[in-house]
Amino acid sequence: MWLFLLLILSILFIIITTSRLKWHPFFALLIAAIGFGLLSGTMQPNQVISSVNTGFGNTIGYIGIVILAGSIIGKFLEKTGGARRIAHHALKMTGRKNVPLALSIVGYIVSIPVFCDSAFIILIPLAKALSRQVRISMIVSAMALSLGLYVTHSVIPPTPGPVAAAGLLEADLGWVILLGLPVSLAGLLAGWLYAVKMIPAMKYSMPSEENREEISGEELGDAPSLIKSVIPILLPILLIVLRSVSELPNHPFGEATAAVIISFIGQPVVALMIGVLFSFLLPRKLTSSMLSGTGWLGEGVLAAASIIIITGCGGAFGRVLQDSGISVIIEENIGHVKGLSILLPVLIAAALKSAQGSGTVAIITTASLVAPMLISLGLDSTMARALVVVAIGSGSMMASHANDSYFWVVTQFSGMTVNQGYKFQTLGTLFVGIISVMATWILYILIL
Repeated sequence: MWLFLLLILSILFIIITTSRLKWHPFFALLIAAIGFGLLSGTMQPNQVISSVNTGFGNTIGYIGIVILAGSIIGKFLEKTGGARRIAHHALKMTGRKNVPLALSIVGYIVSIPVFCDSAFIILIPLAKALSRQVRISMIVSAMALSLGLYVTHSVIPPTPGPVAAAGLLEADLGWVILLGLPVSLAGLLAGWLYAVKMIPAMKYSMPSEENREEISGEELGDAPSLIKSVIPILLPILLIVLRSVSELPNHPFGEATAAVIISFIGQPVVALMIGVLFSFLLPRKLTSSMLSGTGWLGEGVLAAASIIIITGCGGAFGRVLQDSGISVIIEENIGHVKGLSILLPVLIAAALKSAQGSGTVAIITTASLVAPMLISLGLDSTMARALVVVAIGSGSMMASHANDSYFWVVTQFSGMTVNQGYKFQTLGTLFVGIISVMATWILYILIL
């Protein structure tokens, strides 16, 4: 019980220090991580520091350059007017009233093969430009995009979490996709309705909403063409998608030189750096001053620095929680509950997600735990195993908060305060997760 209480106290500490006392999130997260480890009673002081260093380093190692590259692309799109060009053409296609829906659908599609963190970084400049264009809250646009990305990231292969769960449960990937589609579509609809109906009913202020501007074709001036503007965004996504497809079990691109090349250039870091190179083609004339420490490149680096540090500290906090043994305790306590059938994987995944932050870790750990229980739970058929994967993914959405790197990516890149992050991102992921679980339960009733 002490670890559960300590977890609650740690989360309250982060919430109070960042939202009330206005501490920088990196400091609050770092203190919470070290404090939790030292007070847990399950870790030696040296182990605590080792976990902090490992969690910080692993998180930065995975997403640091991606954040940096995405920030640079965004800066060049902003400075050259490329984002404005995309916004103008997107509005012509979707209509002024459908911008949040368009962002939700774009996020839903993009996040099938791409980690939601990376995809949000790539697409947030577009969301910002569209928000200014149609005069809607940036929070509405950011949450429509964030939740659209979040749904398929958690449920639909070839995202790593669902693929790993399918392997552990010996589930057929085809059935996982087929059963995951209606569940993810229910989550998509829930996220869009949350953004356009529930958020406007809440009271909040957003400084970045000031000085909105109307964008027309005539006002675009020297902005780059639509093709040049979308290449830095779409090309990295396409490369990452191709890499995911190439690594499917049937190896559609073979295993020769072409597959090796695709696997390399489709690495998120490589793909985003290629996007950076194409963003250098956006200005009419690229000058050395643009690439200097005080130029556009330098501005992009500075904008990314704080986000990288905060995200790394979020990873450190999550790693300390994992190493403290709290995940094992949750598994053991919930694992003794019988008769829950399809809800048991949901509860375990939700508990693990909330406790340690990583949705992928929650999915893989839950799949490992429930695999030997499938026969006793009556979930041993081909369709049942696939539905368990979907159920685990749905449970892992609940909920994104301070120990989740995605929480910090969304709040920092969209300009939300930490308090607004808890109010909108955390509540939104909880709502979408609940709706997805309900859709999974309905499928369970209908087909099993």
